[in-house]
Amino acid sequence: LLPGVLPLQVIMSDSNSNDTFFFLTGFPGLETVHTWVSIPLCAMYVASLAGNSLILWVVRSEPTLHQPMYYFLSMLALTDLGLSASTLPTVLTIYMLGFRQVAKDVCLAQIFFIHTFSVMESSVLLTMAFDRFVAIRSPLRYGTILTNTRVATLGLAIVVRSIGLLVPAPIMLKKLPYCQNRLLSHSYCLHPDVMKLACANTHINSAYGLFVVLSTLGLDSVLIVLSYGLIFQTVLSIASKGENLKALNTCVSHICAVLLFYIPPIAMSMIHRFGKRTSPSTPMLLSYLHYLTPPVFNPVVYTIKTKEVRLRMLRLFQPGR
Repeated sequence: LLPGVLPLQVIMSDSNSNDTFFFLTGFPGLETVHTWVSIPLCAMYVASLAGNSLILWVVRSEPTLHQPMYYFLSMLALTDLGLSASTLPTVLTIYMLGFRQVAKDVCLAQIFFIHTFSVMESSVLLTMAFDRFVAIRSPLRYGTILTNTRVATLGLAIVVRSIGLLVPAPIMLKKLPYCQNRLLSHSYCLHPDVMKLACANTHINSAYGLFVVLSTLGLDSVLIVLSYGLIFQTVLSIASKGENLKALNTCVSHICAVLLFYIPPIAMSMIHRFGKRTSPSTPMLLSYLHYLTPPVFNPVVYTIKTKEVRLRMLRLFQPGR
């Protein structure tokens, strides 16, 4: 197939492939330069794998980082690795090889993994907000509240919550009959995107999808905002300005990660409801920002803004320091 070129009539006329395949979409308007677009995307994938793997190695190899804050950072790095592996290889096959066809079962599996890791990311960001809340609100009890056992329990709860909520997604979609047009509007399979192609009543699927979003990203974002409200209240009560800044500085990297993860879906939600004249490329761009950029930038942000991680990185690359 030519990069980004697949006539709609071909998609609609191939009855054999129509039963078992969907067709992904590259970024509209860039069909002639897909090969060039693949270069930064490939660099993002390599950066994500290298950056998050390095975070995991640093936390594991440095005994002074064996603390709850860095355990949660390791959970975030693992989640980002999973999110990258679930999205970027598919995107790269479109832009590098021009291959847009994806088997139905593979598409459903991708839906499960993308949304599961997305919920995991949201859950980890919530636990990291709780970690900062305890560290600033009750610093003397930090070690007794966030013990290794409780950290492990929180990690297990994140996995169970994410998998448990997303297991029904591919099962429900697999049971639906689909129309002749199997052209998806994104570069990877997403639950609402596939659901729209069904030739059947999807009210139950829509209600399920809304429930998952509200009970995960919606609830988590509200709890994170509440946590930071209490954190700022505590910080403002500290008399010393230097202590104020020191306490807030420990939250900067987490705030950056939260904004990077939550702003794109909030913008997508606003566009779906109010942006009737928005360019078709805008939702895809926001989707890329939501799923592709956090795994790349989270390791960078935490390395720059977290002194202990930064010093360990410097010792790794400059042994004489």
